[in-house]
Amino acid sequence: MHSLLERIKAGTLWDFHGGIHPADNKLQSSQSPVVDAGLPPRLIIPLRQHAGPAGDLLVQVGDKVKKGQPLTRYAKGRTVPVHASTSGTITEIGNHTVAHPSGLDDLCVILTPDGEDAWGERNGKADYWNLERGELLERIQQAGVAGLGGAVFPTHSKLDGRGQLTEILIVNGLECEPYISTDDRLMQQYADEIMDGIRVLKHLLKPKLTLIGVEDNKPESIEQLTRHATDEDVLVKTVPTKYPSGGAKQTIELLTGRQVPKGGRAVDIGIMVLNVATVFAIKRAIIDGEPLIERIVTLTGDSFKKPGNAWVRLGTPVRWLLQRFELQPEAEQRVIMGGPMMGFTLPHAMVPVVKATNCLLAPTQAELPAPGPEQACIRCSACADACPATLLPQELYWYSRAKEYDKAEKLNLMDCIECGACAWVCPSEIPLVQYYKIAKDDIREARAEAEKAERAKLRFEAKQARFEREKAAREARHAEAAAQRRQTMTAAGGEDPVAAALARIKAKQDAPITAIAASAEGLPDNSAVIAAREARKREAEARRAAKLAESANSETAATAPQLAEAVDPANDPKKAAIAAALARAKAKKAAQAGDSAEPAAGEAVTAPAVDAEPKKAGSDPQTADPKKAAIAAAIARAKAKKAEGSGEPVSADNSAAAEAETPSDAPADPKKAAIAAAIARAKAKKAEASGEPVSAANSVAADADTQSDAPADPKKAAIAAAIARAKAKKLAQQGESAGAEDVKSEPAASAKTRDVALAKSEVTTSQSDTAVAASEAVDPKKAAIAAAIARAKAKKLAQQGESTSAEVDSAGTHIDSADAEGERAPTQSEQTDAAGSEQPLAVAEAPEASAPAADAPVDPKKAAIAAAVARAKAKKLAAEAARAAETAGTAAEDAPSADRTTTR
Repeated sequence: MHSLLERIKAGTLWDFHGGIHPADNKLQSSQSPVVDAGLPPRLIIPLRQHAGPAGDLLVQVGDKVKKGQPLTRYAKGRTVPVHASTSGTITEIGNHTVAHPSGLDDLCVILTPDGEDAWGERNGKADYWNLERGELLERIQQAGVAGLGGAVFPTHSKLDGRGQLTEILIVNGLECEPYISTDDRLMQQYADEIMDGIRVLKHLLKPKLTLIGVEDNKPESIEQLTRHATDEDVLVKTVPTKYPSGGAKQTIELLTGRQVPKGGRAVDIGIMVLNVATVFAIKRAIIDGEPLIERIVTLTGDSFKKPGNAWVRLGTPVRWLLQRFELQPEAEQRVIMGGPMMGFTLPHAMVPVVKATNCLLAPTQAELPAPGPEQACIRCSACADACPATLLPQELYWYSRAKEYDKAEKLNLMDCIECGACAWVCPSEIPLVQYYKIAKDDIREARAEAEKAERAKLRFEAKQARFEREKAAREARHAEAAAQRRQTMTAAGGEDPVAAALARIKAKQDAPITAIAASAEGLPDNSAVIAAREARKREAEARRAAKLAESANSETAATAPQLAEAVDPANDPKKAAIAAALARAKAKKAAQAGDSAEPAAGEAVTAPAVDAEPKKAGSDPQTADPKKAAIAAAIARAKAKKAEGSGEPVSADNSAAAEAETPSDAPADPKKAAIAAAIARAKAKKAEASGEPVSAANSVAADADTQSDAPADPKKAAIAAAIARAKAKKLAQQGESAGAEDVKSEPAASAKTRDVALAKSEVTTSQSDTAVAASEAVDPKKAAIAAAIARAKAKKLAQQGESTSAEVDSAGTHIDSADAEGERAPTQSEQTDAAGSEQPLAVAEAPEASAPAADAPVDPKKAAIAAAVARAKAKKLAAEAARAAETAGTAAEDAPSADRTTTR
């Protein structure tokens, strides 16, 4: 280093890579002294005017401020405050366009001057040598001093130097940018104050050598600095004019021959570089106690009437300055903030002057032609040859434009000094520097966000660590308190409660567990629960049945007077005969007290769906249903037949009942008469097969059945016959399955049930034959269709009834054969018999079909509907009985011919 210092003192100069030589155009503004621009009517002061985060706002709208009063709070790091440029009132705080190539908005304070320009408190320190290093740095930070050469890096942070020693202090007065003469006029007029600032820095940094660099195109400045630089360790160095020799790294290389490492700073090699305007601001901050609230700005260009330099308050709108210095605008006038190489065109004239503003250039079109349209890069490498930082500008352009900042950083984008030499030599007229500025700003913001996130992470981790410590301490306190409680309770009761509780838990766990009974499949035995559930279901069903029976009894009692009136013997002799026959039959049942199964069997057959309880033997015969009367007469005849077969004498009552019952069935209702006649014929056939004589009652019943036949509609007869066959077969199957249990204790009842089934099957056969024949006489095609439907239904029912008895099967076979015979050649007598027995069979189906359903659970709604239907049918039968009486009486005379037909 000593040899280097000796070489520098000997006047040795070095050079740097690249560089260009544009026309400087400085004389038009550097020859006139600096003037005061004056006080604008409104100041727009951005809160962030340096390379770093903005400080916290200290004022509000309506506050009165003094000149030099801080508007933001500074903090540790790269934060510097901004100050009121004059005294006045804060009228607005909001976003406004700031001086940046992107034209973005930022938070600004709008200050309206009061015209007094009154200073606030100033605390200058002329004897700065008595201040500590830290206090000096704090004063510089409080004054808001930042680099005024263009980078606006916080000066206090730069001077801190990371704790490293500074061997060489360089004051940069080269000012190589064309048109700009700010530093030139400052060195010419304020050389003495600049030397005071250098002395403050020498006291702060204690360098071994101080160099003031000036280009050879500023002879007046060189003269003034040489006159005031009387210190031995301060040298004024004159260097050749070359752009960008004013860059910090290029200045270092020019004056010392040393290069700053990639990604490093000048302080890393023991060198500190400060702009001459920054040194002047440090003097004002330390010695005068004035913050940075104004700076010299060059207003130049052929569009200005009087180009020159002026002291401009920070926050002054550019429009006001242009008017103040008599701008003569032309069409599409451009205003460039900065020089032609490193400046940028303003989006509008209401942009405020900030700390980085050193020039306002308003050129004419002839003086500085506008750049042409941007074209594609031709990779000519002219930019790389001109780059003083030895970078690859074309590569940086591609990555910056594509926002691939990571790749751009790898190519040392942050080492770019934004001199504009690459853009000046680019034949495609690409504004390379603008791309680099935007990219660097984005990178800085991203880094700031990353640092902020890292700080937040550190705070979070510290908070979590504190929580863990507090939790451990809390648990320790709880454990200690619990131990003390246990000791106290043990001393008082002689037993540790925690140990006792643990012992109880362990004893409960060690206790034998009763195994749950399981079935063979490994499932628990829930038989008790299931039995209880079934018992509850049976109780509920019993309650429902009792309620249904109660409602049925009430309905029957309500309809009894109507039925009694319908069958009153006084109104009709025929009805009186039927009632007498029923009375005799019931008296017979009462006399046979030893046979308890017969009444039950009779009730099972005769009980209608409406009546859930069997009627007693002593009930009034006048209130009986005509359907029940017909069925009861058939049962009586069956019993008489059984008594004759067993050798017992037939009582007069039975024969009389049969005789009275037979003629009275036909007049009562033709349908009932047909059923009774069919039963009689079946019994007669059975008696002939067993060699017993046929009773007169049966023959009379057959005669009455034949005589009661009447003409009917052939279609209806065929349909009724088919339905009758299906229902007869179904009833036979149900009768056999329902009577399986009754056979053991009730053989007589089962015999009667079979007799009734045989009789019905015979009636069904004869009716089907007659219906088919009658339908053929009217319409052969419809009759054939009806017969086919009937046979299909009968076969389907036969397949479902596989569990039926041999008698029912034989009856079904007889029905099928009868259907076949009826289809082939029905006789005239069969037609007559079917026509008369059609209606009785259709009516008789209801009580027979409803008998098996009496044992099953009954739905109350269905029971009520069935009761209503039964009452309606009873009324209808009572009305039809009167009409059929005369027809049945007339048909009795023709009984012999019909008897021969039915006993075939």
